[in-house]
Amino acid sequence: MAAAQQSEKPDPPRASVKVKLKGVDVTVPVIQLDDGSHRFVVKKADGSEEPLTPDEFASRVFDEQTHRPLWMRVLNITSVFGVAWVALGLLGQVLFTGRMIVQWLVSEKHRKSVVPNAFWWMSLGGASMLLAYFIWRKDIVGILGQATGWFIYVRNLYFIYSHHDTSIADDPGPEPELAESDSPS
Repeated sequence: MAAAQQSEKPDPPRASVKVKLKGVDVTVPVIQLDDGSHRFVVKKADGSEEPLTPDEFASRVFDEQTHRPLWMRVLNITSVFGVAWVALGLLGQVLFTGRMIVQWLVSEKHRKSVVPNAFWWMSLGGASMLLAYFIWRKDIVGILGQATGWFIYVRNLYFIYSHHDTSIADDPGPEPELAESDSPS
């Protein structure tokens, strides 16, 4: 029994790399064989594993990346499913940009700087869509930027609706004038 246990070899050491290939898991383990060489272990759609030499793996990555349609390369996606995520991100960006156009038009109409409620709703909608998109992209800069703004937009909407004042465009009044006796001579 001891001889049987000694003949069993432990699994070779593994590391992982992330890649995007059709029909392959996004995390591909790399193993080191007894002779010191390395193999990428690619899991196929049927669940079986195929060990590839570094050259075979690099060739497969190169072929799949360079043979993608131009529109998939431009959008930086590897599947048609990614189109929905990119569309969500673009729609979020349109909303986010559109809020500034709405604010500009309302300000022009009133001939003073005005921030309408639509600005905050469009900010929240755009930020929510962009936050989901950046989470999908695993983009920490975008996630932090949109998450921070998201809380600000929710808070401003809370202030608007909790005070039963649906218009934040009204000017609260001019700044109080300093009394002449308070001014330095």
